[in-house]
Amino acid sequence: MARMFTQAALTGAFCLVFALVVDTVMDALALGAFLAVSFASGFLGSLFAQTVLRRGRPAQGEAE
Repeated sequence: MARMFTQAALTGAFCLVFALVVDTVMDALALGAFLAVSFASGFLGSLFAQTVLRRGRPAQGEAE
């Protein structure tokens, strides 16, 4: 359960930083661009969280 909340928090933090960077680069987005950026933010945030959490544990099949 804690792992799930940690992953959600890491994804949220990544999306927050991603949104700030996009906001700095672009003033206003069209609907299509907004949807694309939202998808990219969630997708990349999830990959980021999974990568960070995977570093702390042994690979699958290895002894702990």
